Amino acid sequence: MIFVCATSSQNTRCPFQYLYHFGDGVTDVGNSILVLPWGPSLPAARSPYGRTFPGWPTGRWGDGLIDFDYAAAEFGFPHITPSLSSNASSSNGVIFSVARSPVLDHTFFKSRGVKIPPYAVPLNLQLSWFKAHLKSVCTSPTDCANRLGNSLILLGDIEANDVGYSLIQGKSIREVRTYVPYITEAQISATRELINMGARHIIIPGNALIGCFPYILTALRSNHPDAYDNMGCLKSVNDLIAYKNDNLQAAMRNLSKEFPEVSIMYGPMDEGMRQVITETLAGQLVVGESPACRHGKCPVDPSPAAA
Repeated sequence: MIFVCATSSQNTRCPFQYLYHFGDGVTDVGNSILVLPWGPSLPAARSPYGRTFPGWPTGRWGDGLIDFDYAAAEFGFPHITPSLSSNASSSNGVIFSVARSPVLDHTFFKSRGVKIPPYAVPLNLQLSWFKAHLKSVCTSPTDCANRLGNSLILLGDIEANDVGYSLIQGKSIREVRTYVPYITEAQISATRELINMGARHIIIPGNALIGCFPYILTALRSNHPDAYDNMGCLKSVNDLIAYKNDNLQAAMRNLSKEFPEVSIMYGPMDEGMRQVITETLAGQLVVGESPACRHGKCPVDPSPAAA
């Protein structure tokens, strides 16, 4: 987890009073099922989702709480709230994430023949939700700036969907590589806008190694052993992710020079994932398998699912 220091003013380790998060299904705590008209018919709106906790569906894409619930609670935000909830204006931890959402908008993908779910909410629209939320809780631009200055903002992980949707719908690595500057530009533009509104502490996670994800391994399965690395992941896809993460970090360094007074932190999701796989499953994988794809079988549909 790179979601660190998401803490309240009572926590001396990281004294932030507010937490805001933009992302996809990894941190969606209920927004997707509230996106009309599609949300109420989504799987996360019915059993068995939420069966373990609290006993009914909450819109989280799991049978109980998700990882981000625990991370937020440990650092002082035990009750994070989806932004579309009627309780959002009274919460100090508001989540704008929506499952299966990309950074880039529907128009970008439509022009390239890539389909994304109609309920997906791209980053620019999540940012619009954020501005509307601020209008409901701030008394003035100065008040908003003070609030954001005392907030931790996480911008992602979300862009894996931009890459994943395109690859599983037949776009080549070479073509998807050309999307990377657009993805990075959108992330940096959103970050700059948040800074101009008053944000002073922002974390932007990089992409995880989606070449290890079961849906990618299923859709892009290769008969060539050389296509896989020693973790059983697709080299070409993870090379694309490395390029994308490098591009993002370079842009973040430039942005930090533009705003030296702002803490703009990079979250190395790929490094964390690589460490988990290599330390936990070393020597247990057959080339071409992932931890969730044992014996050549991937028990998932070839789609980004709730990501």
